[in-house]
Amino acid sequence: MKIAVISDIHGNLEAFREVLADIDSAGAGPVLCLGDCVGYGADPEQVANLVRSRQVRTVMGNHELAIARPETLSWFNASARRSLRLTDELISEATRDWIRGLPPSMEFEQGLFVHGCPPDSILEYLFEVEDDRLALLMGEMKQKVCFVGHTHLLEAVRLKEGKITRRPLERGTCPLDPHARYVINIGSVGQPRDGDLSAKYVIWDTAENSLDARFVPYDAHTAAEKIIRLGFPRINADRLL
Repeated sequence: MKIAVISDIHGNLEAFREVLADIDSAGAGPVLCLGDCVGYGADPEQVANLVRSRQVRTVMGNHELAIARPETLSWFNASARRSLRLTDELISEATRDWIRGLPPSMEFEQGLFVHGCPPDSILEYLFEVEDDRLALLMGEMKQKVCFVGHTHLLEAVRLKEGKITRRPLERGTCPLDPHARYVINIGSVGQPRDGDLSAKYVIWDTAENSLDARFVPYDAHTAAEKIIRLGFPRINADRLL
């Protein structure tokens, strides 16, 4: 099975549409999302509707958490808080209800899916976790592979014989060691921050035990112009260009 794993769309409809087209052309499916469908971008309602219409299985990200629990807005910096308040004005009550019902983690086809860090952290960044603690967390996982987002960066963390190794996840296909466990950070569809402006996602081939990191071009200028026009912080647009 080829499972498409996406994350951090952040209201970027232009990027999301191109990623879905790429998923279809690659013959992948089902699609799983690691959260942060909303926030930063100009089209949170349209993205959330498309996620639901495509029956994308989704966990809660920290930006969904802020919508579901407004008291958590204080955890965000000023720019992100402003973006989330605007986002809340742009979404429907049906979307709020959907957001409130998102789980913190999900298991599917012997994989674990979570926004921040295994086993079910919405808020913790992978780069914050020291190797010793990460080795314990990965050793306790029932699954051999966990997929995370949140950092907007592509990374593969491997645990083998008690040793942690971290490396960037590069474009293209790479095999997974059947004798190791992994945490795979799949980057961001809508707000990449790795120096390459393409929308990023990963296809996990469970039969071949491999990953394909996909880099998808899209109309970033249109996405950026919409962000500015709606009054979101300028940095949200600048990150796309």
